[in-house]
Amino acid sequence: MEEPLVDKTGEESLVVIEVKKQLYLAGPLIVGSLLQDVVQMISVMFVGHLGELALSSASIATSFAGVTGFSLLSGMSSSLDTLCGQAFGAKQHHLLGIYKQRAIVVLTPVSAVVAVIWGYTGQILLLFGQDPEIAMEAGSYIRWLIPSLFVYGPLQCHVRFLQTQNMVLLVMLSSGVTALNHILVCWLLVYKLGLGNKGAALANTISYLTNVSILALYIRLSPSCKSTWTGLSTEAFRDILSFLRLAIPSALMVCWEWWSFELLVLVSGFLPNPKLEASVLSISLNTISLVFRVPYGLSAAISTRVSNELGAGRPDAARLATQVIMVLGVVSSILVALAIVLVRNLWGYAYSNDKEVVEYISRIMPIIALAFLFDDMQCVLSGK
Repeated sequence: MEEPLVDKTGEESLVVIEVKKQLYLAGPLIVGSLLQDVVQMISVMFVGHLGELALSSASIATSFAGVTGFSLLSGMSSSLDTLCGQAFGAKQHHLLGIYKQRAIVVLTPVSAVVAVIWGYTGQILLLFGQDPEIAMEAGSYIRWLIPSLFVYGPLQCHVRFLQTQNMVLLVMLSSGVTALNHILVCWLLVYKLGLGNKGAALANTISYLTNVSILALYIRLSPSCKSTWTGLSTEAFRDILSFLRLAIPSALMVCWEWWSFELLVLVSGFLPNPKLEASVLSISLNTISLVFRVPYGLSAAISTRVSNELGAGRPDAARLATQVIMVLGVVSSILVALAIVLVRNLWGYAYSNDKEVVEYISRIMPIIALAFLFDDMQCVLSGK
């Protein structure tokens, strides 16, 4: 039987309780998501100080990787928000481990197909008329990024497995350790070992592997996951088509917006000054991706809350959670947009010492703030 929304202390207290629940989930998820996104951003920052060609080629490669690979894996793994969330709410705990394994089984061959495409990135970019110098450098960068594909998918599956059980603090802490480690790894590979932009690409794999290893060890050893992780199971290979029926729409929902941003970087290679335009637009979109982690965290929080409540048979509680997240989304969009405007004159220096690039970025930042205001709620509500 469904629990009433109004208790002895009144409906207002239920709203406050729901706000606390969502902030408890969303806070660590936002920070954890930011820290995961920072891995690729730090790589681009290190490459940016190697020169304009290195920055523009790494930017094009990162965007191509986002369009063809990372967005696809992230979107498909997001189906676990629904599957694991409802199973956890319904107290069918053993299904969470099976769903996680099934997702990894599906994402591995998908990663292999994407890896083949990445191997021909330079030729593909040339075919579409990109600057030859940038295209060849981008192809070289992305080939060193290929191993990260086979780590990124399992990482996303582990994150969602824990997230739907409300174990979000661990996700945040492991992402923090990874981000700090990534700075050291980039410095060693890019400068000390002299690998340049190739080292920055390879560093992504090392850092993603660090992150997923921490999460996997916790799941394997912690008593908290004893009921949800019962070991490897052949059930993971069953009912693949049902999983795909949910994973493919989930992927498309994530990919359409991700693609719309990243394709702008690829198109920038056709402009009169491709090195400058690709560099500046990549920095802009990296910034959008960074601040987008805020509504993304809220979206993940509401997805977990709604799926948990529906799985437990409480639709009124799910409705209240949706109303609360709408208010939180509006407040967060205003605060983040204001922060973007305030740092507009300093932000470019994090990526480049080139004055032309820095001044260009300062002019674009208010536009980014305006775009974020409109995009924030769309992302937040997609989670419900």
